[in-house]
Amino acid sequence: MERESMEFDVVIVGAGPSGLAAAIRLRQQAIESDRELSVCVIEKGSELGAHILSGAVLEPRALTELIPDWKAKGAPLNTPAADDHFLFFTESKAYRLPTPPQMRNHGNYIVSLGNLVRWLGTQAEELGVEIFPGFAAAEVLYDESGAVRGIATGDMGIGRDGQPTANHTPGVELLARQTLFAEGCRGSLTKTLFERFSLRRNCDPQTYGIGIKELWEIDPARHKPGQVVHSVGWPLDRETYGGSFLYHLENNQVAVGFVVGLDYKNPHLSPFEEMQRFKTHPAIRPIFEGGRRIAYGARALSEGGLQSIPELTFPGGLLIGDAAGFLNTPKIKGIHTAMKSGMVAAEAVFKALAVGAGEALREVDDYPERLKASWLWEELHAARNIRPAFHWGMWAGLAYAAIDTYLFRGKAPWTLPIHADHGCLRKAAESKVIAYPKPDGQITFDRLSSVFISSAAHEENQPIHLRLKDPKVAIDVNLALYDAPELRYCPAGVYEIVRDDAGQSPRLQINAANCVHCKTCDIKDPTQNINWVVPEGGGGPNYPNM
Repeated sequence: MERESMEFDVVIVGAGPSGLAAAIRLRQQAIESDRELSVCVIEKGSELGAHILSGAVLEPRALTELIPDWKAKGAPLNTPAADDHFLFFTESKAYRLPTPPQMRNHGNYIVSLGNLVRWLGTQAEELGVEIFPGFAAAEVLYDESGAVRGIATGDMGIGRDGQPTANHTPGVELLARQTLFAEGCRGSLTKTLFERFSLRRNCDPQTYGIGIKELWEIDPARHKPGQVVHSVGWPLDRETYGGSFLYHLENNQVAVGFVVGLDYKNPHLSPFEEMQRFKTHPAIRPIFEGGRRIAYGARALSEGGLQSIPELTFPGGLLIGDAAGFLNTPKIKGIHTAMKSGMVAAEAVFKALAVGAGEALREVDDYPERLKASWLWEELHAARNIRPAFHWGMWAGLAYAAIDTYLFRGKAPWTLPIHADHGCLRKAAESKVIAYPKPDGQITFDRLSSVFISSAAHEENQPIHLRLKDPKVAIDVNLALYDAPELRYCPAGVYEIVRDDAGQSPRLQINAANCVHCKTCDIKDPTQNINWVVPEGGGGPNYPNM
């Protein structure tokens, strides 16, 4: 069966904040200029917001630039940030530290990014943007010259054996004059673009964190709307980057999360278990006692900052949002930067499309130059050295962050390098085994009950979307040298080592239906043997209010 095709001026892959901001800005300009401009956004989640996960405290700067009357239009920014707390934890104590300037949140809002994305989608559709949720972009299409000419969605109804079933429906080709890739952190198509166009040739490797989040409904007596709490220290050791957040939203809800830098060294470490252990701290546990956990999710985030940003354009397309790595890690914010990158890209693309379909359209060279002239680039430049300094350990990182912030004010005459996360693991025999407590089912939980409330769902009879380049490596290297770290860095119980009745012949079993699309395995696997590709469109988590 041949694939059908649809043509647009612009196709955007990913309906997150950057993709939707780009779509809105493109259509705003078209309406202002009285020009025809067709814009399509494709989203692999079952609905807008289904795969969106963030803390989140929103700095509304970019939103105000994009939609100045967002308050009158009902944007779901309901809880102004009221007060900030920055804590250092030991196992039994909490010490309040001065809140770093980057982490002060006066004028910001505690939000559900999923709900904000749903609202942005409504704004985009009112402007004439076509949005297709439930369709995963599975392939980049190229023309005879090698330029990107669009994407193809994945086939539906392919069986586990790779053969079409009775329900087979071929994917659709979405062709465009420019394709914007807004897939978020570690996008599966973005990875292929990095390789095809050598987009990472002039930058450091990207470094990542994994963020694990729960949404709770707590006792009203313990609820403090607008309170923002961040912490460092326990339960992580001093050489591991990471920390927690507690955000008090409306309706007696609290978002609690834990982020672990994926450059951690101990293969016995489990980010999921560290998050569960964090909730048992004497300063934290009382907040959740008598409460109810209502949602769970996990997602990787790009932490490298300025020195990890790749080349952003290539013939036929460009990168925006966290696909390129615009997160401001010291500020713990990336929504406003993602939106701004999408808006800047939209303005550059709109200008290029006005030229016509000739050579000037092949690559939008104006986009990086516009970014470098924007407040986004200035912000990332000032923050560029803080995250890399934590590669020296927590105390050295905190000391350097203070010097960089208060003495150099982000203008140090050097730029610290970034290290690839997958190369940071020590051998298991050289590392301390971590004994994690069993979950109590009230404050702490196991992976499978957590995945259940993520509402993750995949068509069972489909090819496994977590693909091993060489199955033997999982046993001969990962198990033998690192004690199978994928069993611990995956927050969803996707990976298991199973053996025969005699306890011999180990093999790696992949429970792909559990996957919450965090991408951690694709990042942290020490041999880069795991390749995450999109499953059937609509599969994965279905996050409510996350």
